[in-house]
Amino acid sequence: MTPEQLAVRQRLYDDFAYYAENALWIRTKKGAIEPLKLNEAQRRLVEVIDRQLATQGYVRIVVLKGRQMGLSTAIGAWLFWWVTQRKAQRAFVLAHETKASVNLFDMTKQYYDRCPAILKPSTKYNSRKELTFDKLQSSYRVDTAGGDGIGRSEMITVAHLSELAFWPKSSAQANFSGLMDTIPLEKGTAVFIESTAQGVSGLFYDQYQAAARGEGAFEAVFLPWFIEPGYRAKVPKGFERTPTEELLVEKFGLDDEQLMFRRIRIAEKGADLFRQEYPNTAEEAFLTSGRPVFNPDVVAEMLAEARDPIARKSLAGVVDEQDRRALTFENNPRGELACYLPHDPNETYYIGADPGGGVRKDFSVAQVFDSKRRQAAVWRSDRLLPDAFGTVLANLGRYYNEAQIICERNNHGILPCRVLHVDEEYPWLYQETVYDKVTDTETTHIGFLTTEKSKPLVIDKLRAHVTATEIEIYDRDTLNEMRAFIVNERGKMEAEKGCHDDCVMALALADHINEGTFELVESTDEFYVNFEE
Repeated sequence: MTPEQLAVRQRLYDDFAYYAENALWIRTKKGAIEPLKLNEAQRRLVEVIDRQLATQGYVRIVVLKGRQMGLSTAIGAWLFWWVTQRKAQRAFVLAHETKASVNLFDMTKQYYDRCPAILKPSTKYNSRKELTFDKLQSSYRVDTAGGDGIGRSEMITVAHLSELAFWPKSSAQANFSGLMDTIPLEKGTAVFIESTAQGVSGLFYDQYQAAARGEGAFEAVFLPWFIEPGYRAKVPKGFERTPTEELLVEKFGLDDEQLMFRRIRIAEKGADLFRQEYPNTAEEAFLTSGRPVFNPDVVAEMLAEARDPIARKSLAGVVDEQDRRALTFENNPRGELACYLPHDPNETYYIGADPGGGVRKDFSVAQVFDSKRRQAAVWRSDRLLPDAFGTVLANLGRYYNEAQIICERNNHGILPCRVLHVDEEYPWLYQETVYDKVTDTETTHIGFLTTEKSKPLVIDKLRAHVTATEIEIYDRDTLNEMRAFIVNERGKMEAEKGCHDDCVMALALADHINEGTFELVESTDEFYVNFEE
């Protein structure tokens, strides 16, 4: 080869975008066979890939996308480029259904069949599921999620987990865990998780949210529908924007052709399904299966403005049976108490508590709010027994200026209420008086009894404050639970299947006892009437 040819060959090896445009062919949406020129969504994905390879040497990406934006095409092309230009590479693609697996493999087979001879490696084995490149000792294989133990015996270097949200729920977690065990977190490896959204629970939702929080090795990538150039429609004469469309233009810069496309799709699918399949933001992509209790747009705005805690604290000290007040909250980067506002010694605080069942069962949560209905702190843990939670609540109340505490007394709440009242002798506890018509007597109970009648009472009060934006919530876990809190088909308020409502219930209780604050009104002459005039 001449020096010029060697330079071109090196670029084909190093530059995927250049390789794709000059070596790979695809069938377009119009039915034409054309070179793979990356669209905007594909370019954004490749930029993240290149950055990760340059900075850490491996790729771990979870992609939340709109429908048919070419991401499966780009990822499949990248995997083909990687295994056909390098030795000892094994690519594995796992799709949600057989038809999708066949389509992905056919696309890869077309890459191979039309690849220029100088770049096409020889094959030893060619089937409906696998391409094996003998001289490179590399391979490309596809399969369908659904069985048990898929990929467990493989030695995989690059993988594409397609439409993870739609994998069969019975085996999704086991197959995902097994596959990840076969791919070492080392240089030269890559894992792409790619899917449209399906609900606010499940494996894909968990993986995307964890990546968005910066937990683990994966990086979250969201690609909105409006960056796809094909998602436009002809604008008719007399077209006028609705107020909602004006907001979209202001927020996302949409033009009239994009708005017209949106109108057509909403007419076909409905507004909710459009948001799921053509999301503007990651937050609106994840829909619930029932009617959301809290206004989704308001919660989405709160999520966009959610913040990290200014401090984390944990209860520390020596438990003294004679003086339980020896415990104090001290700074701890892994503490259960997430503080969002500085502690104000002159403020009045309110604490709502939802006790859990104990270690690794469900969460115990305490929500702390000030008199302006601002979320001051959240205590959350699934590693505490109910009696210990009572001790935590007493100390939390003392820390927050002898705050009034309302603790649910159902089920696991009986013991924390007893600890607060009897053992800790905490004075500022919510009490309910029950009148017995038969005996004509009144009985006072410590704590709040959640029933089919009382639960809608506190939830509706909270919903009104949320809708009117009269409450400030900063904690992402709380807001995500609010997104997944629904009215089911039977009219019952509850968490979406697979989700929690501990933060929501604790929040509703804190809001229930919050008396708010009164703003002083300056008295001027305008408030008085001179009757002598």
